[in-house]
Amino acid sequence: MTQQRYRDLAEWPLMATALVFLAAYAWQVIGRADGSTAALLEAVMWATWVIFALDYAVNLWLARDRWDWFVRNLHELLIVALPFFRPLRLLRLVTLLSVLHRTVGETFRGRVATYVAGSAAMLIFVGALAVLDVEQAAPDAKIVTFGDALWWAITTITTVGYGDLFPVTPIGRLVAAALMMSGIAVLGVVTASIASWLVQRVEDTAETVAEAVEEPVRTEVAELVAEVASLRREIAELKEERMP
Repeated sequence: MTQQRYRDLAEWPLMATALVFLAAYAWQVIGRADGSTAALLEAVMWATWVIFALDYAVNLWLARDRWDWFVRNLHELLIVALPFFRPLRLLRLVTLLSVLHRTVGETFRGRVATYVAGSAAMLIFVGALAVLDVEQAAPDAKIVTFGDALWWAITTITTVGYGDLFPVTPIGRLVAAALMMSGIAVLGVVTASIASWLVQRVEDTAETVAEAVEEPVRTEVAELVAEVASLRREIAELKEERMP
């Protein structure tokens, strides 16, 4: 089996696994689960971690150039190896965006709307969960409810930053930095896509205008060629008539 074939087969199972992890993680953070519920949710998250670890191992094994794939996918290793980076596993939910992309269609506006809305919503939700997870129990914490965390994530990813809510823990500040960078990246992708679309439209318009200008000229040339051919035939006929 090739790596691409495996990726195609594993796309939906991994998406389902990521959704299960998202649900368990959100329940644990927002619901502040304890006792047997907390143990069950932790077991579910560890099970999804095992699945993602196996996925990484299989991808590495099936890669044509394993060392090259390993170097180019060091972030995958960090996501699997370090519990600190556990929320980053939610990035596998980008498979949801590809499904939405196929559903919406191939139009430019459909692609931009899907990627921007999906990426922004996912980043806001994940960022809110991550910062609430590390902030809600910290002394002098400003972000103690999911509503606060969601508002903070929205103002952070848009780089507005009102300053009414902010993380006080080192890990919370790292989450904030990652969310800011993600917001800038999403905006950059949108800007680049719009610029590319505008350039393409200008090129298409220029070609259309050129064709519109050339078409009458081509028509006149064709008419002149036809008239010349007709004159040649008439001259040939006159020569034949005058010959003894």
